[in-house]
Amino acid sequence: MTTIPPQQQRENPEPDESLNPIPWFVILLTGLLLAFGVIYIARSAITNAPALGDDRVVAELQVAAQRVATGAAVDGAALFASHCAACHQATGLGLPGVFPPLARSEWVLGADTVLAAIVLHGLSGSLTVEGKTYAGAMPAFAAQLQDAEIAAVLSHERSSWGNQAPAVSETTVAAVRKSGAARTTPIAGEKELLQLKQAALAGTSAAAPASASPTPAAASAGRR
Repeated sequence: MTTIPPQQQRENPEPDESLNPIPWFVILLTGLLLAFGVIYIARSAITNAPALGDDRVVAELQVAAQRVATGAAVDGAALFASHCAACHQATGLGLPGVFPPLARSEWVLGADTVLAAIVLHGLSGSLTVEGKTYAGAMPAFAAQLQDAEIAAVLSHERSSWGNQAPAVSETTVAAVRKSGAARTTPIAGEKELLQLKQAALAGTSAAAPASASPTPAAASAGRR
């Protein structure tokens, strides 16, 4: 016969779960909630009344896309903060010797078509800004941003940190995108930028005389 030591005799018996089962109403409530969830999901459809969800309709969910498509209410400052500030800094001063400044930059304040081309296609090679040379690379944003967004970012840059230059239109960005649609490489540094700048200036000067001075026939017609 086995003798039980006094130490074991003083111990409490192991608890028995069957003496304290889960209350039946808790089990019933859990089953009802589970069944309701399964039926609700199975019967739900995208065309259900908005009152069954968060009260938003399809038009409200498409507001952001519509704003971008129409160019309305595009926040250039917010886009700059999320796409450009990491390199050019929130102050627009860049990082000395690494990333060029945008404040007082002749490229930012210059021809809007050249600036749009830089953002659309990217840049690789040396670039001189305010007499200082920067060597590096800038990614292209043609695939990331739409025309209205790029126009908003460029307009923000041309009107911030003391810069005073006209805003860039979505139409301008679209024209630059279309003209360089076949391009697969970034702009080759300052050398190619100067060519783009000269082309932009030539286009402006060619159009100026036609609007600046009337033809003799028009002048005589105006005197009649």
